[in-house]
Amino acid sequence: MSSNPSKAALPAAAKKRLPKDERQRQLIDVAWAIVRGEGTDALTLGHLAERAGVTKPVVYDHFGSRTGLLGVLYAEYDNRQHALLDQALQASGKSLGAVAKVIAGAYVECVMAMGRELPGVSAALAGSPELDALKKAHEALFLAKCRDALQPFAKQPLAQAGMRAMLGAAEAVSFAAAAGEIEVADARHEIHDAIVRIARRT
Repeated sequence: MSSNPSKAALPAAAKKRLPKDERQRQLIDVAWAIVRGEGTDALTLGHLAERAGVTKPVVYDHFGSRTGLLGVLYAEYDNRQHALLDQALQASGKSLGAVAKVIAGAYVECVMAMGRELPGVSAALAGSPELDALKKAHEALFLAKCRDALQPFAKQPLAQAGMRAMLGAAEAVSFAAAAGEIEVADARHEIHDAIVRIARRT
């Protein structure tokens, strides 16, 4: 993800008439900066407009609502996660241990790259039916990708309950690493072991 502009740089950037895609990129960067510095609760479209140095209609034109903005932020995280996982799986060895290592590493690295702001966005997604549905749709895609990668090494069809348990463990442990509660290497190891245990169930 691109670096967030500083407060000092925002007015100068905002004064320029940017193409729509560049303006949206600027607004997303400022939104992440707000979440990182002030928390997800502070992320409103009005506050985003003020911090970005643009009018409220500009922000509403890009996102429509706070729900739309949070959805864009989560989708950006999700797209990064899928890209990391795809690249890593293509380069991985063809064994259960190797695939589990790739999935664990990709998940942790993506959460670490997004920083401490991601847990707040993830929690906010559960606050409305629309965002909760978006989060579940993205999770379903990730789980399907993991199931396809792991199934050749499993002793039986991988159940949805087990895949959900894997995702829950990966999310909780990765967020703990991002918060500095545990070491990143320990997070990777725990998620790896959880994946292997689930795939080896009889």
